[in-house]
Amino acid sequence: MSSTLINAAADQLAVIDALYRFAAGIDLRDQDLLASSLAENAVSDFRPAAAKAGFDYPVIEGRAMIVAALTASLATLDTSHSVSNPRVAIDGDTARLDALVEAQHVPRSDPARHYMMKNRYDVELQRAGDVWLITRNTVDNIWRAGDPAVLSVV
Repeated sequence: MSSTLINAAADQLAVIDALYRFAAGIDLRDQDLLASSLAENAVSDFRPAAAKAGFDYPVIEGRAMIVAALTASLATLDTSHSVSNPRVAIDGDTARLDALVEAQHVPRSDPARHYMMKNRYDVELQRAGDVWLITRNTVDNIWRAGDPAVLSVV
């Protein structure tokens, strides 16, 4: 196998790893891991998915703001995010990633309730040394099941 193919495969895995770090950071409530997936000036847009769940969620700009907002909005929930079907397109030091993410949300205070969403993530990334960082993430919803009020549990 040529070194060009090996480098391309390594880049594709590194791009996908950024989304894995994002999801695992949320699920593990690990703010450092979540932050490690994001560029300093990243933009997070959950509006399309939130609208389908019946609520407003603003566009969030900046690594620190995204980490703080996701940490606060999911503080009372146990979550599990499963990433599948990643498709990567790399152009120099930028990349696009399209993936499906299934997100389960369960209130810690009432584990009998849940809200599950199958979302499409449209992710833009930038190379930063040996890692890739998310510069923009737009999340749209494909289907959902359960009680959407779970997302507003305080």
